[in-house]
Amino acid sequence: MAMIQCISPVDGSVYAERPALSLDAAKDVVARARKAQKAWARRPLEERVQLVLKGVARLNEMSDVVVPELAWQMGRPVKYGGEYRGFNERSNYVASIAADALAPLVVEESDRFERRIEREAHGVVFVVAPWNYPYMTAINTIAPALMAGNTVVLKHASQTLLVGERLVQAFVEAGVPDDVFQNVFLDHETTSALIAAGSFNFVNFTGSVEGGRSMERAAAGTFTGLGLELGGKDPGYVMEDADLDAAVDTLMDGATYNSGQCCCGIERVYVHESLYDAFVEKSVAWVSNYKLGSPLDPETSLGPMANKRFAKVVREQIADAVSKGAKALVDPKLFPQDDGGAYLAPQVLVAVDHSMAFMREETFGPAVGIMKVKSDEEALALMNDSQYGLTASLWTKDVERAARLGRDIETGTVFMNRADYLDPALCWTGVKETGRGGSLSIIGFQNLTRPKSFHLKKVTA
Repeated sequence: MAMIQCISPVDGSVYAERPALSLDAAKDVVARARKAQKAWARRPLEERVQLVLKGVARLNEMSDVVVPELAWQMGRPVKYGGEYRGFNERSNYVASIAADALAPLVVEESDRFERRIEREAHGVVFVVAPWNYPYMTAINTIAPALMAGNTVVLKHASQTLLVGERLVQAFVEAGVPDDVFQNVFLDHETTSALIAAGSFNFVNFTGSVEGGRSMERAAAGTFTGLGLELGGKDPGYVMEDADLDAAVDTLMDGATYNSGQCCCGIERVYVHESLYDAFVEKSVAWVSNYKLGSPLDPETSLGPMANKRFAKVVREQIADAVSKGAKALVDPKLFPQDDGGAYLAPQVLVAVDHSMAFMREETFGPAVGIMKVKSDEEALALMNDSQYGLTASLWTKDVERAARLGRDIETGTVFMNRADYLDPALCWTGVKETGRGGSLSIIGFQNLTRPKSFHLKKVTA
């Protein structure tokens, strides 16, 4: 029997392992989900919403277990207390808009006709969730999908093997029926086989670009709906009128928090020439204040990357950039815990350009490149010189300028004086190789349901 393992970045040990389901066993899970879906959808919307919120509340009660488990599985320091703030914010917001988001669109209601468009649950939704924010990314789809009347099958990344179990445990203990929300342990082959067989009505995948391509290949010809959130190379642009200290604080946090393993983390910053030197100096000082170490130590502010192979990619990108003329400004002697494995010192690079993979490819680690620019036009061209487009962070006091520039940026979300944040009231979406579809907001509910039109003629005479 094949085993799926979580190798802890803390010490390289096997932290958890579970047997992978066979294809037949996985099909049984889907069959149970499909059988349970109609009854779940017939429950009143408010009842479904409240059961989901009870599941969220139950998970909050499990923080003493969840927080250290996250540290062991993917390396986030216990200092940060898990993902509860974002997890709760997103869940509560989608609950607050569920009734409006799922309400019929009434075209006519007269003595002759009723014409309206209703929202109907897809059926069985398959969520393939990533390890970097394993609870928050999963709840983006799980909460609205269940509220909308779908049943959900969750497959979590092997790096965060226990997260799916914890989520299902919390929701079932809160009263969500067993077959309405299920967790599965699957290898890639079984996952692809299930999708290729048309087992699901909708699939939401968060992960790598290549993983997204695998999802699309598996779904080809099945007409299964796909939501894909893939890679990113999110830029920041600091204009000449920016609040310098605020920009440094937010952008460096966005570049390095969670060891840089954020879907919308800042990976490249373009700074107006008038602020460039000061921005670089302050950024290096900011990043140098991290304490790298065991995520189980409450004093640690920067833990290991989730896997040593992820850290290897970052080191290779940095080394390649330096070999081509880039300068690494953070003194490695400040971070003796950097062991050449999962524990990786943060870094700020200057003298970088777009000929370097470090400024083009997703880094997904605690390292950022900073370039000097002379104008909005130059910054815009550089921001758009990417195959990705998730978010862009603009720093200025001029709202109209930010909005005007933002309309020309090829991205899913434009931030002004903010970065690395997911607003559940807005659609979380991307362009280019970042993927397609959108989660959260009213649009997230629309993507997790399908329209059904009613044209009811009352008078036939």
